[in-house]
Amino acid sequence: MARSTAFRIAAAGMALLMLASCAGSDSPVTINQNLSRVDEDGNRRDTIWDLFDNNDDPNVTVEVNKYIWAAALDVLSFLPVESADPFTGVIVMGYGTPPGGGRAYRATVFVKDPALDARSLTLALQSRSGAVSSATVRAVEDAILTRARQLRVQDSRL
Repeated sequence: MARSTAFRIAAAGMALLMLASCAGSDSPVTINQNLSRVDEDGNRRDTIWDLFDNNDDPNVTVEVNKYIWAAALDVLSFLPVESADPFTGVIVMGYGTPPGGGRAYRATVFVKDPALDARSLTLALQSRSGAVSSATVRAVEDAILTRARQLRVQDSRL
């Protein structure tokens, strides 16, 4: 029993020594008001805790699900794309007639979350005569989500 206690103490001591050696610099480090580590020259130092910060620039990162985005463009390919912004997740499509149909539709797709989930997709459909029934909107949403899942499965086979 004394042997296992001595081993635990030695292992804990080694872990503390390894952790202390991670500092890697002889210069003193202070913590500024933003709780980031800064050396004496004012340069920011990276720490292990930086992994948990969300410092991504919202102007550069894309927060939409790529499968829903591609599926929406695929399912609604009969509609001309007027504008698409992957940073906000909005696709605006002009009027077009589906194959085999006689009614023209236009759509606005909003992919608002990076998750492959029904809550990530909002679809607005309109015809030239006005609003479209909620059953039609739901059927198109289901087609987009089904296609997104198919794309996800195809991508995982790579």
